[in-house]
Amino acid sequence: MTTKVEQRTYEDALNWLRDHGFDLLEAPGTQGRVFVRKYNVSAAIQKDGDDGVKIFAYPGYLVGSEISKLVNRGYQQFLKTAKTEIPATADHLKALQQFTEELKEALGLPSLYNESLGTVSESYEYDRVENRDKPISERPKRPWEVVRTKLVKPVKKNRV
Repeated sequence: MTTKVEQRTYEDALNWLRDHGFDLLEAPGTQGRVFVRKYNVSAAIQKDGDDGVKIFAYPGYLVGSEISKLVNRGYQQFLKTAKTEIPATADHLKALQQFTEELKEALGLPSLYNESLGTVSESYEYDRVENRDKPISERPKRPWEVVRTKLVKPVKKNRV
């Protein structure tokens, strides 16, 4: 069953966020872009066209003063910044999921079933699929893809 989602204007979204306890900070040097923060999670939204609104920076848990990126390595999720990487705890993931759901409601974006079950990582980096996100030309050659450079001389059989 589908439900119609009511799109909000930029100003309506900002008012909704203020009314629901979000901290808003104008992005320095830009107009129509705002950082939003709650539960120690932050994201950036911006004006889209004349009156629309969209997410500019995906939500991430704040590590220090930097918005982290959630990375899934198969066995553990991590909060990764430019300076550090820490294992994500259940509290981190719960805060991220709650923030994301509230942000989507504020912006009038649809809440998808698989995302409502828990947090969705920004990238998935499993051990066995390392470098899969890179273009094919930049991936290291696998053993079966390496062309042999030495040619083996065929052995001649002598007839007796």
